[in-house]
Amino acid sequence: MILQTRDVPPRVCFALEQAGVHPLLARLLAARGVRLPDELDDSLGRLLPPDTLKGNLQAGRLLADAVEQRQRICVVADYDCDGATACAVALRGLALLGAEPSTLAYVVPDRALHGYGLTPAIVDLALAGRPDVLVTVDNGIASHAGVAHARAAGLRVLVTDHHLPALGEGGVTLPDADVVVDPSQPGCGFESKAIAGVGVMFYVLLATRAELRARGHWATGVQPRLDALLDLVALGTVADVVKLDANNRRLVAQGLKRVRAGRLQPGLAALFHAAGRDASRACAFDFGFALGPRINAAGRLADMTLGIECLLTDDPARAAALAAQLDAINRERREVEAGMRELAETTVEALSLVEAPPAVTLFDESFHEGVVGIVAGRVKDRLHRPTFVFARGADGRLKGSGRSIPGFHLRDALDLVAKRQPGLLLRFGGHAMAAGCTLGDAALGGVDAFSAALRQVAAEWLDAATLTRTLRTDGPLALEWFNVQTAAVLDAQVWGQGFEAPLFCDEVQVLQQRLVGEKHLKLRLRHQGTERDAIWFGRSEPLPATARLAFRLSVDEWNGRQRVQMVVEAAET
Repeated sequence: MILQTRDVPPRVCFALEQAGVHPLLARLLAARGVRLPDELDDSLGRLLPPDTLKGNLQAGRLLADAVEQRQRICVVADYDCDGATACAVALRGLALLGAEPSTLAYVVPDRALHGYGLTPAIVDLALAGRPDVLVTVDNGIASHAGVAHARAAGLRVLVTDHHLPALGEGGVTLPDADVVVDPSQPGCGFESKAIAGVGVMFYVLLATRAELRARGHWATGVQPRLDALLDLVALGTVADVVKLDANNRRLVAQGLKRVRAGRLQPGLAALFHAAGRDASRACAFDFGFALGPRINAAGRLADMTLGIECLLTDDPARAAALAAQLDAINRERREVEAGMRELAETTVEALSLVEAPPAVTLFDESFHEGVVGIVAGRVKDRLHRPTFVFARGADGRLKGSGRSIPGFHLRDALDLVAKRQPGLLLRFGGHAMAAGCTLGDAALGGVDAFSAALRQVAAEWLDAATLTRTLRTDGPLALEWFNVQTAAVLDAQVWGQGFEAPLFCDEVQVLQQRLVGEKHLKLRLRHQGTERDAIWFGRSEPLPATARLAFRLSVDEWNGRQRVQMVVEAAET
């Protein structure tokens, strides 16, 4: 592990300070690419214009027609938190815009039975409700067969997605939908390519409202405010671990403001309570590590309908009951994951003793397909290698989920594997850092053939520097900033993927160390001449007498008193 200090442009830092930004915060923001003070303006007026998202105006017209003509609309959701929040945003938003409740419905695939995306089987499920319009959220961009099946049945199809389109022999191919809204499609000039699926759906609603307004839909009344949906948009954006570019940070910041002010959906309020979190002090961390996993757990081990219903209900009592169910499922998910991780650790330990291959593939017949992505992420973090974990699905096929490291585009790697080994992959898709696939005919070699093919691609694309784990930090933290007030300033900001939370590093002396809870290292350190408490979660190996540690500030509360402690994330080796 190499701890690398971020560069801080001094002139930018000075300009931010002159604009009234907290001195420490100015340094942190400048190191993360913020160049002008107005970039910190998180008002709704600074959001990217909806008409710059390709297909959005046409989508607005399609949905405006459906609302005015009282057509039945069915939303096809996805079984993760982004898909669940996008579904809830679509249904709540369309109702706000005037769609009658009886015309709105949704279906969500079962991970084990239907697989991912708008498959013909899901279209048949939706057809039971006799819809006129099918709207995909967080899926559909690669669903050629499903879209064709829906249109053959006489449905109008609107695809809203943020994933990469499928690649054919002639390049990128799009499904033959009536309208496609996806910033990753060719020719789209929307600047926020990292927007989540729930963000895309929010933008479609903005366009729909603008179209209805232009038609005089609210000539005698007040048009609805769609910012009431931003708590859901913020949750889905953070939970999907998309890059928090300026536009995404504004969406999340606005959502957090609503949550802290108590203006949140009953389902979110119930999830905060179930997770033991204080909504009035909500931060992006709560979305990513408390609420998001509870929604995701439904799609992994049960039925995502539970998660969507929790986000849709306006009844606090029902929301509380659903949140309790989701909390229980999440505890079960943790137990299943722990068992899989224990099995995976045997392989990981063996790989740790030698030079690990450039890419890692794991499979065991006992693995559960609902949590393979989580385990892949844990192994990737441990070994700093692109990692795929496979499980056998309910249909008997081997289904894998992968997580990657910077410099290795996982979806593109799968595309190359598919070209080199025709028939090995039945289907695949995803992003640069996360992707999934289903293996084809087992006679082709199954997991072993996939492992060899992925390793070959990784050996060609990755060099020693890329395979060396490097953690970027913000350097030492001055003594004057070790206080509760500074921690509060930092916690109030929007941090996340691509805009990482502050991580400081410095030399320390280790005065005392002991295990707590059998797997966490409790420390007493001397740092800059001052003794401090610290903890390293998930670390059991002792530290040497002196070490260079990466840490973040955390406020520890006990008996009504607050004190700052260091939460250690890594040590330089």
